[in-house]
Amino acid sequence: MRVRDFANERGVNLVVRRFAATTRTAEDAARQIGTEVERIVKSLVFVADGEPVVVLCSGRSRVDEARLAAALGASGVRRATADEAKRLTGYAIGGVPPFAHAQLCRVLADQGLLALDEVWAAAGLPDAVFPIAPSELLRIADAEVAAVAG
Repeated sequence: MRVRDFANERGVNLVVRRFAATTRTAEDAARQIGTEVERIVKSLVFVADGEPVVVLCSGRSRVDEARLAAALGASGVRRATADEAKRLTGYAIGGVPPFAHAQLCRVLADQGLLALDEVWAAAGLPDAVFPIAPSELLRIADAEVAAVAG
């Protein structure tokens, strides 16, 4: 698994859990894990001035595209299509992890994630997730922190 190897190379041994049912949406993941939706990390793929950006935010949050554009210093930001997300990250929507993407993607994390002690993120498959401290997640993903979600 690329995600586990990527984390191992950065000194973190991920404990990936797989479920019989999907963990594609934040609500599905929270239900399967038995945790609150805000503890689920959404890895959302955007295109900013033609460049890929993965935004990490809480399962309860929505990314404000104007805030995101301002944080990136971009003139235009839009959600990637499902095909673009797969091509840019190597993963289908619903399983996009916060790191280990097929091509280098800038990663931005909403500051709200740092208020939690543990979060759960996708591990590259629509039924696989892993728990991690937000500070470790941001370190591994080499994520910049910004207020981009509400």
